Amino acid sequence: MAKLIVLGSACAIPDETHENTHLALLGRDGAFILIDCAGQPVIRLRRIGLHYDRLTDLILTHFHPDHTYGVSMLIMEMWLRGRQNPLRIHGAPHCLERVEAMMQAYDWDTWPRLFPVSFVPVDSHEGAPVLENADYRILSAPVKHFVPTIGLRVEDRRTSHVLAYSCDTEPCPGDLWLARGADVLMHEAAGKGIGHTSAGQAGEIAREAGAKRLVLIHYCVDGKDISTLVPEAEAAFGGPVTLAEDFMELEW
Repeated sequence: MAKLIVLGSACAIPDETHENTHLALLGRDGAFILIDCAGQPVIRLRRIGLHYDRLTDLILTHFHPDHTYGVSMLIMEMWLRGRQNPLRIHGAPHCLERVEAMMQAYDWDTWPRLFPVSFVPVDSHEGAPVLENADYRILSAPVKHFVPTIGLRVEDRRTSHVLAYSCDTEPCPGDLWLARGADVLMHEAAGKGIGHTSAGQAGEIAREAGAKRLVLIHYCVDGKDISTLVPEAEAAFGGPVTLAEDFMELEW
């Protein structure tokens, strides 16, 4: 079975038990892919038993601080710990250009014996390829947020099962394309408004797309009552709904 671990589940304002949203997609050979990068990634990875040297790729959905502020710490700590394996960073050109500029502001080109880092741009259309390896085929679609943003569609190459991840978006055609027939739809639930989606809207998208299961993520925890999110989504979806929590493991 394909497996994903939630490293963080909160929207832009985290709390003591909910880090900003980022995910680890595990391969069958022990290698893994990071989706977005927040907080102290190496420490979060150590907690779930993943070694940074087994990280092959980092996918960045968009250039907002809560999705990218851990990138510089990830690269620096892996460098200081002696990593030599190359790292590929995938994302929309808007995002990659800014991440590279951020690293240049840290003078990373002067860091001696820094491991190779390459930037792999993702096109802005439904079905744009992100990466493919022995375990997964990952496609993307542009979604509707404040800056250029991609959602992801992760296909298990052995079973053809699909996990869709909306990332930050309000309801839009790309979001629906990602979710179509997904075995698991992981959808943001930060609240109805420009660039975001409520739990009820996420349920509507899951129902319209024919998704089998809905997992709510990227929700507000700061002084909010999160107990209403699942019932709200269930009422609109009519199928099983789960609220993502930090270090939750998903299989599909």
